[in-house]
Amino acid sequence: MPAGTMFAKFKSTNVAASTATQAVADGNPITQYFEIGKPVACAGPELVWRIHDAYRKSDNKECSVFIFEKKIAEKLHKPRRKETITELLKSSVKTLERFRHPRILQIYHTVEESADTLAFASEPIFASLSNVLAFHESKTYEATNVAPAAGGAAASQAQAAANTLPQRPAHAKEYNFLDMELKYGFLQLTEALAYLHYSGHVIHRNVCPSSILITKRGIWKLAGMEYVERMNENDLNSSIPCPPWSNRVSKMAQPNLDFMAPETQSTSKCSLLSDMFSLGMVICAVFNNGRPLIQAGNSTSNYAKQMETLDDLVHKLMPRLPIALQEATSRMASRDATARPTAQLLQLIKYFIDTPINALKFLDVVNMKDTQQKSQFYKTTLIEAMPMIPRKLWWQNIWPMLKSEINNNEVLAAVLQPVMLFVQEATLTEYDTLMSATMKVIYNTPKSIQASVTILENLHLIIEKTKPEDVTTDIMPMLFYSFDGSTIQVQSAAVVAVANVFDSIDELSIRRMVLPKVKQVFEKNITDPKIVQNVLMCIERVMDRMERAQVMDEVLPLLANIRIPDPDIIMRTVRIYHKLFVDKTYGLTVETMATNVLPLLIPHTVNPSLNFEQYCYLLEVLQQMLEAIDRQQRNKLKLDNLSMASPERHRTLRHQFSTDNMNAPPFNIPNLRIDQRKTSSAEDMARKNSGGSGMLGGWWFGCSPSSPDSNFLRVGNVFPNRRLSDNTLMTPKIRIAPSCASSPGGTPGSGLPTRRHSSIGPQERRGSTINLSPPTYGARGSSGSSLSVPSTSVYVGGSMPNTSSSVPFLLSSSMQSIRSRRQSTVLSSGPLGSGSGLLQQLGSGMVRQLTSVSGTVSPVPLLRVNGTRNSHSNVRKCPSLNITFSQ
Repeated sequence: MPAGTMFAKFKSTNVAASTATQAVADGNPITQYFEIGKPVACAGPELVWRIHDAYRKSDNKECSVFIFEKKIAEKLHKPRRKETITELLKSSVKTLERFRHPRILQIYHTVEESADTLAFASEPIFASLSNVLAFHESKTYEATNVAPAAGGAAASQAQAAANTLPQRPAHAKEYNFLDMELKYGFLQLTEALAYLHYSGHVIHRNVCPSSILITKRGIWKLAGMEYVERMNENDLNSSIPCPPWSNRVSKMAQPNLDFMAPETQSTSKCSLLSDMFSLGMVICAVFNNGRPLIQAGNSTSNYAKQMETLDDLVHKLMPRLPIALQEATSRMASRDATARPTAQLLQLIKYFIDTPINALKFLDVVNMKDTQQKSQFYKTTLIEAMPMIPRKLWWQNIWPMLKSEINNNEVLAAVLQPVMLFVQEATLTEYDTLMSATMKVIYNTPKSIQASVTILENLHLIIEKTKPEDVTTDIMPMLFYSFDGSTIQVQSAAVVAVANVFDSIDELSIRRMVLPKVKQVFEKNITDPKIVQNVLMCIERVMDRMERAQVMDEVLPLLANIRIPDPDIIMRTVRIYHKLFVDKTYGLTVETMATNVLPLLIPHTVNPSLNFEQYCYLLEVLQQMLEAIDRQQRNKLKLDNLSMASPERHRTLRHQFSTDNMNAPPFNIPNLRIDQRKTSSAEDMARKNSGGSGMLGGWWFGCSPSSPDSNFLRVGNVFPNRRLSDNTLMTPKIRIAPSCASSPGGTPGSGLPTRRHSSIGPQERRGSTINLSPPTYGARGSSGSSLSVPSTSVYVGGSMPNTSSSVPFLLSSSMQSIRSRRQSTVLSSGPLGSGSGLLQQLGSGMVRQLTSVSGTVSPVPLLRVNGTRNSHSNVRKCPSLNITFSQ
């Protein structure tokens, strides 16, 4: 927030303190330049400086004002000593102004003096190290030394002791250092001493918690230059004379005895290594709950006694220190000056070699770097180090520096990289209280191309943390204005931003502002794959919030103009079409699909750039659209009473020319009557076969009349190599044709269609017509012969002509058809011969004649058996026939 607002806030919350401060500062010229607030810390010898929050009137820059009230030194009862203290403090400020270094307290305004006060301004201060450690020190003191008092003198002494303690600021009471804070703080003090020793050629002589100030950024600054001694530039390793601590001199005019080097007190000499001893004692105090190892109480005798046990105290304290710091600290706290490391050497120990520490070090001196170095640091080094830096230091150390770079347009694009990381990781409260004001400044200031692109690409992160009213008033105008930019990078980033934040844009703005501008960007960059991809992504996101008419009138023509064969663009286009097709609210008609969509998508089916998954998805969408067109057109044609082609046109050629679907020519057999016998049991059938069916039945089936298998055609004896399924035949269709074409009702021509036999290969067809009519050699007999076959009776009247026709034999697949006929074959003696059965004769030759019971030869009509092959074509049953021939 602005410094004026900040000051008004803390001024209103503590009116009494502010009024008292203004009364103290009245008469001091510094009030002309700074607006002074409440006190927040104290520092200096005996903590005589009171530190106040303030801001500079000329530019509202935040700062701190140090005020010393001269009446504090009046208790010395000697005006000369009072003047000595005043001069000592004034000289310390002058020395600070002379040493300009990032680790030395930076002075904003030189010391100003009035009759009652001294005052100067510096960078904003959080507290002194003494303020922070005082909480731990007092807490430990109360736990170990304070006993219940019965009142009286003990209570008065406790109250007096409390009044003499420094007034610790409220924000420092519960302050706890992080390990990285301590590491970085010790390194900063080491760098400050290295600068004073080797560049300033001086000895500080008063390195103690009251001389160390912590800024609001968490930086440790060395101050307290009241007792600086100049070194011989030609011999920095030599010692110089310096006064020891004395009870005859005011303690305000002397360094802190608890942190003084032993050689100064014993030999009245000091060197650069004396400051290193003081630094070692500061480190020990930090890890000792704020209590120094030597607590002399401004007594030289106590100091000398405790110094004898210092080595033991340091040894006991070492386990509390980090391992990498133990050796260096024990050497710095050594009474032997030669064992102590120098400031230059101390910076090189392993404890301080750390990537986050290096990033924080560079950040402290970034203002001294050029633009290129700054940009490189913000974009890479800081981004890589931030995950390893505690969040407390993010807001305390890093964020203030980033804020200071916002107005620098040359490095703004680089600074926004870590700023976006802050936005992403900040809580809603942190963003609202710490970042929102700065972000508003960024929205409304002119930015470079890269800075604008960075803001737009991360706009969805910003909107998540921003209040809705600020989104409407600050962010959306900036977004819409970006479409009018002259650079394609900003326009493309704006399109991406719309796709990312479309939920935060109202529907009216989408229809009137977003879609026209996106369309304009597309038309200007129709050949740029990246721009087209971003435009499609934007349209895919905002389609749900657009009106149907606008989608049909503007989105479809835009899709039709895409001519880039990039697979990603094709797939995103297909997804948009599929979305229009699936969501019925858009009303994508079949006419539109057939005329506008399919002609655009079908050519992509042969696009070699598509992978297998992309191709499958494209084909799936096309099939869905074609099915929708097919359904609608079929329904429409049916309603219009238009005939549709039979689905049987799709049947394969094998089904079309199957004998099941062929119509055989009609034929008639004169004087033929076929009666279906009623089904009888197996016993009746056996009885009829044995009783009077005639001898032909048993002969025909190759078994005795009483055989249970008399209803089946047995050919096993003749063809032993045939399968069982071939030996048992079922003839679902029996057609009886005349023996010659001249018979009445005959069927001239090729006769019945041929069928494939089960014993023949699947691709080979052979004739399955069987001619059972034997040849006739003489005149017809005077009496009719009877051939009895159970189950069906066939009566044939009239004379039959002599005929002879070829008979295909029931052979296995390995046998060949017998083409020659032997005409001398005569049946053996007996009614049907004493030889083998008829099927046995079929295996060796043709049947030439049949002898009736009376010995006469009777013609046999042509009997053709045509079987239909199905899944059970290997098993065929021959229905029983009763055929009677009459003259």
